[in-house]
Amino acid sequence: MLPPEQRKEKIKDVLRVASGNFLEQYDFFVFAYYARYIASTFFPSSDPFASLMATFATFAAGFLMRPLGAFFLGAFIDKHGRRIGLIVTLGIMAIGTVTIALTPGYATIGVAAPLLVVIGRLLQGFSAGVELGGVSIYLAEIATPGNKGFYCSWQSASQQVAVILASLLGFILSLIFPPETMLAWGWRIPFILGCMIIPLIMFFRTSLKETEAFASQAHHPTGPEIARMVRDNWYIILLGAMLSTLTTTCFYLCTAYTPTYGKEVLHLAERDALLVTICVGASNFIWLPIGGALSDRIGRRPVLLVLSILGILTPYLALTWLVGAPSFSRLLIVELFLSFIFGVYNGAMIPLLTEIMPFKVRTSGFSIAFALATAIFGGMTPAVATALVQYTNDKASPALWLSLAAILALVAIILVRRFDPAYSKQPDDLAYAR
Repeated sequence: MLPPEQRKEKIKDVLRVASGNFLEQYDFFVFAYYARYIASTFFPSSDPFASLMATFATFAAGFLMRPLGAFFLGAFIDKHGRRIGLIVTLGIMAIGTVTIALTPGYATIGVAAPLLVVIGRLLQGFSAGVELGGVSIYLAEIATPGNKGFYCSWQSASQQVAVILASLLGFILSLIFPPETMLAWGWRIPFILGCMIIPLIMFFRTSLKETEAFASQAHHPTGPEIARMVRDNWYIILLGAMLSTLTTTCFYLCTAYTPTYGKEVLHLAERDALLVTICVGASNFIWLPIGGALSDRIGRRPVLLVLSILGILTPYLALTWLVGAPSFSRLLIVELFLSFIFGVYNGAMIPLLTEIMPFKVRTSGFSIAFALATAIFGGMTPAVATALVQYTNDKASPALWLSLAAILALVAIILVRRFDPAYSKQPDDLAYAR
């Protein structure tokens, strides 16, 4: 048990490092929640489906930049330190956010409008590629013995605060403004609010201390050395990406896609879909630390095995039940069930990912693995789900995308055993580095 003063300092460190992660997810989800308005503003078309798909393609473009950000910024953090790296990523994210918030619409500046929005998304994706990995590694390295899962869970928990706030803002704005006002300029309000909190979050980040684990390293690898080590550990990174597919796909399906799914597919009121998303964010916030703490007690793999099997067998049944008689209550039940799968799985998966990556390339390896999963599966989820519903005429078909991700995760959980310190003879070099 830590003394009260040290415990208070640990709590402050968690809040400081997680604040930037909040901004990253807030910006990403505001973009997804207001996809219909952004589509009309920057990608006008006579075909609403084509306009919406262009917006979701722009949403996905940010995720395609994540692997590049994971490699270059991850190498920067592994060489120069966790603290300075997290400050740099926040700065890049801020530029992307301001760009999207202030860019005039297509009717004002023509084709330059969508180009600027795409650039803003690419900058956000580049920084986000290492944000999650950098925050998770920082939390793992300051965690007290036996509580790594619980500490790491607050990285994702901070994202849920962003989900709740973004959804709550959307719900309040829908009460205040009519649809035509939201289309004209109301959708920009959440983006501008995000810009206004950037200075505060930057202050929190600059007050961070470097982790003892990194500071105690006798040698910090150069860029070429990191590139070689990443290449040599490609198999672990691939398994890490497969592990991450379930958490990224489930997360974006039950949060980012929910407002569009509820409104456009189930034809429920927009306010109802946003209210469900608020509840999902709160549910995620509860399940994440439970999943992390549970994995600290009984092990990461048993938790991951059970949740991945649930992710394979249950989503299509759940969505079929929902679309059979769409209603607010059914949507809430289904999304809360998906929230349970995501929260408990992610709470156990994130610390496992920090444990299987070699210490000298821990940030790079973690970030590249997660970025690949997010780029290929998670970030594509709204676009793939929209296309599946359109071309299969099956409103429950988005569940098939989630089950595919769960199958890949299950294979990775089985194969990753020999790299897991809990099962292999390899030491937990994160603890050893202390």
